[in-house]
Amino acid sequence: MWKQLKKHRSSSSASSASCGESLSEEELARILEQVEDKKKLIATMRSKPWPMARKLAELREAQEFVEKYEGALGKGKGKRLYACRMLMAKKWAKFKRDFDNFKTQCIPWEMKIKDIESHFGSSVASYFIFLRWMYGVNLVLFGLIFGLVIIPEVLMGMPYGSIPRKTVPRAEEEKAMDFSVLWDFEGYIKYSALFYGYYNNQRTIGWLRYRLPMAYFMVGVSVFGYSLMIVIRSMASNTQGSTSEGENDNFTFSFKMFTSWDYLIGNSETADSKYASITTSFKESIVDEQESNKEENVHLTRFLRVLANFLIICCLCGSGYLIYFVVKRSQEFSKMQNISWYERNEVEIVMSLLGMFCPPLFETIAALENYHPRIGLKWQLGRIFALFLGNLYTFLLALMDDVHLKLSNEETIKNITHWTLFHYYNASGWNESVPRPPLHPADVPRGSCWETAVGIEFMRLTVSDMLVTYITILLGDFLRACFVRFMNYCWCWDLEAGFPSYAEFDISGNVLGLIFNQGMIWMGSFYAPGLVGINVLRLLTSMYFQCWAVMSSNVPHERVFKASRSNNFYMGLLLLVLFLSLLPVAYTIMSLPPSFDCGPFSGKNRMYDVIQETIENDFPTFLGKIFAFLANPGLIIPAILLMFLAIYYLNSVSKSLSRSNAQLRKKIQALREIEKSHKSVKGRATARDSEETANGNSKNSTQLQLPKEGTMRHSASQSQTLDQKAQGPEASSSAGKAVPPASQHLPISRSPGARTGSGQARPQAHPWRSASGKSAQRPRH
Repeated sequence: MWKQLKKHRSSSSASSASCGESLSEEELARILEQVEDKKKLIATMRSKPWPMARKLAELREAQEFVEKYEGALGKGKGKRLYACRMLMAKKWAKFKRDFDNFKTQCIPWEMKIKDIESHFGSSVASYFIFLRWMYGVNLVLFGLIFGLVIIPEVLMGMPYGSIPRKTVPRAEEEKAMDFSVLWDFEGYIKYSALFYGYYNNQRTIGWLRYRLPMAYFMVGVSVFGYSLMIVIRSMASNTQGSTSEGENDNFTFSFKMFTSWDYLIGNSETADSKYASITTSFKESIVDEQESNKEENVHLTRFLRVLANFLIICCLCGSGYLIYFVVKRSQEFSKMQNISWYERNEVEIVMSLLGMFCPPLFETIAALENYHPRIGLKWQLGRIFALFLGNLYTFLLALMDDVHLKLSNEETIKNITHWTLFHYYNASGWNESVPRPPLHPADVPRGSCWETAVGIEFMRLTVSDMLVTYITILLGDFLRACFVRFMNYCWCWDLEAGFPSYAEFDISGNVLGLIFNQGMIWMGSFYAPGLVGINVLRLLTSMYFQCWAVMSSNVPHERVFKASRSNNFYMGLLLLVLFLSLLPVAYTIMSLPPSFDCGPFSGKNRMYDVIQETIENDFPTFLGKIFAFLANPGLIIPAILLMFLAIYYLNSVSKSLSRSNAQLRKKIQALREIEKSHKSVKGRATARDSEETANGNSKNSTQLQLPKEGTMRHSASQSQTLDQKAQGPEASSSAGKAVPPASQHLPISRSPGARTGSGQARPQAHPWRSASGKSAQRPRH
């Protein structure tokens, strides 16, 4: 039996193959068209509004049709070439799909962020996305500085201990390796490649004749240039994404209810995450709907908001005065000899404590304002931004006073250094026939090197901010969560529902801390090239540490809300911090003279003189004239004005396009509402017509039934009298006793639906005929 079945199948396949070979050109063209249609159907199957069962059935049918007829569209070599081409197309499509999946898997921390978003909402996930983006930017900056500045100096520059700027002074050698000294970035760390003062001022170094001073200057400028370019590019891409998506405020809950689930999920953990994500998105939409329909007392709300702003301004002024007082006090401590660890690090400790305690205070005061959570987050970000900005610029102003004080003593120290060297090499009592050995670099008097001092301050701020952040997470989140979790069983009240409860993730404080830490990196990287590497390690550890903390110790916000449709608010704050970070660095480059005995710009009047020196010595003369012409203020000022005019014009065009886009969206909405109203009116009219038709049919049926019943009664009475005459008086008397009333013998009338198509009444039976249809005998007289 099995052999016969195989023979039948082989014969049928052979016959189909022979039929395929005998197809005409028109049939081949038709099959080719059908194959292309099936391919399009397979490609657009996801977007079809069909049930899942129908989708699977149509997909299997289309795939079988394509596999059956795709290779039979050619003849001979053409057939093989077509089959090979289609095979390569399939392989290429599979490779692209696998490569896209591979790229998705290669995105760092993608699954961690998706997990956080599913449990805590898009607002918390936006912080971790922003942290990942900052890590990528800092990785590029570290590559620039490490590859173009640090590595050339370490490999091709003069070694450690060869010159005074690369040697620990004799007075500091005894404690140069102590942990307390290294923790303050003094000792051997201060005279390493991490800081500005380590680099030599030679124009070229090594056998490559690498121009290190020029490279140092250009890398410092490139750090700001690249950061500016990438921030603006990210803002532009976010804006394009938000405008292309458009507003989707119609039928929000219906769309979430019926289209949120992903039917391709095959993992239980992924299904749980998706379930949590859908639940969180419903909470976000409910909060938005409640806030849009909320009614409030306008006068009371205004009074509370004015009061909250007054209290926050008082806090900002107090924090600024406190930092200025502490920095001035630290300058007095620097003149003393034996000072404690707290006195050495008082500025960093006070700034970290202000950054830790002021944001929760602002959040408590902001509860009076009763804003929408998204708007409240922006106000909170703006206030913490003002706090950090005021603290940072107060610190910078006090630091600039210290820099000017060191510059005032620079000339005196320079004279002492020259006199010491002159006295050593020209002192009497030395045998002139024997050359005098050079003075050891550790014994040479040296200046204060204010650039390295500024870099050390930024390094201390970064490390102290990192430690305070980690300690705050451990004490304020993890230990608090452990206490609430394990002591809730034996406490007087419900610790989880009441005080202290579990901590919520502080979005505003973490975002602003990240932004201002990046501002310190931008400012300090010019004076401490190793600062970017430390920040890369900080961001890397922060990602893992904070992801663990938020999943183990925090709970979602009571009012979960959506993040902005674009992250441009974060990017706008970052762009402002970038601009404010550029100002102090530009001021020191253009206005302050560099130190005379440390750094790549020592011996020059200003740091930017290295550009003019490179143009004069390494470029042709006509290029120097071109650069001098381009640097003319008469050309720069019109170019800046033209740039501002172009920005104004493009901004106006953008606003007009956004307004027209909004008007078109309103028109589309109005047309949709009109179409819906027309459909509803047509539906009501159709329902009314059908109802009237049904009522008319029922009336006609009742009217037809009444005459029909009368005729039936008349015919029944006639037949009854004729039967009585035929059977005689006995039969009539007995019939009168046995026969029931005539009304009980009436035939049942047919319903209107059971009538024939003509609508006429069914003809009655002839009274002279019996039920069998035969003619009855006439009665005899």
